[in-house]
Amino acid sequence: MLRTVILPPRALSLPPARELWNAREVLYQFGKRDILLRYRQTAVGVAWVLIQPLASAGIFAIVFGQVANLPSGNVPYFIFTLAGMLAWNLFNGIIGRGAGSLVSNQALVAKVYFPRMLVPLSTIISVMLDFFVGFALFVVLLFVFGVNPGWAILLIPVWVVVTILMASGIAIAASALTVKYRDVTYMLPWILQILLYATPIAYSLEAVDAHLLWIFNINPLTWLMEAFRWSLLGEGLPPAWQLIALPVVSLLTFAGGIIVFQAMERGFADVI
Repeated sequence: MLRTVILPPRALSLPPARELWNAREVLYQFGKRDILLRYRQTAVGVAWVLIQPLASAGIFAIVFGQVANLPSGNVPYFIFTLAGMLAWNLFNGIIGRGAGSLVSNQALVAKVYFPRMLVPLSTIISVMLDFFVGFALFVVLLFVFGVNPGWAILLIPVWVVVTILMASGIAIAASALTVKYRDVTYMLPWILQILLYATPIAYSLEAVDAHLLWIFNINPLTWLMEAFRWSLLGEGLPPAWQLIALPVVSLLTFAGGIIVFQAMERGFADVI
C-alpha cells in the first residue's frame, strides 16, 4: 500500500518543482476563480481594466503635462504616461492581489494540504488578463497617435517576464508575512503609493534635477519603466548596465521571496 508522507518545508530551501507542477490544476482553478469573482455582478465588467489606466493617464497628463509642463520626448504626454501605467499596473496588481491571498483563503490553507505558494502565484493569471486587455488598447492608441516604437516592441515579453518575477517575489514574501503580521495589509498599499510617485511613471527622468538623479537610478523600478517605455514608444534607450541588471535583480527578488515563504510556511496553519 502506497503512502504519501508530507514533510514540513525546511527553512532557507526552495520548493520542489515536481510538487508545484503536479498541483498546477490548483493554480489554474484559483486563477479562474479570481477572474470570476473580480468581474461578477459588475455593470461595466472587464471595461474597468481600460477605464482605470485611461483615467489615471489622463489625470497625470493634465497635471504633469499641462500644468507642470514637463517633457515627454517626441510623443504626446497621454500616451507617454499610459505606457508607464501599463507597466506599473502589472507590477502593482501582482503585489496587491497576491499579498493578501493566503489570508483570503485561510479556510483552505488551514484544512487542506496543497503547495501554498500556488495561492499568491495564481493571482498572476487575472493580472495578466488585465495586462493583455490594456496592451491591446495601447497598440490601438499607437496607431491613433502615429507612434512607431520600432523593433524594440518585440522585447515586451522579456520585460513582462522580468516584471512578473520581481513582483511575484515581493508578493510571495508579503503573503507569508501577512499571515503572521497583519500590519503588512496596511503598510504595503502605503509603500506602493509612495513608489508610484517616487518612480518615473507619470514623468520623465529629464524632469529630475541632476543632483537627485542618482536616487532614481538606484531604483530597479526606474530601470523597469525605462525599459518598458523604450519598447513601447521607441524612445530613450536605457543604459546597458540597467538592461543587464534588471533581470538579475528580478531573479534575486523572486528567489528571496520563495526563501522567505518557505521559512514561514510551516507555521501558517497555527496562526492564520
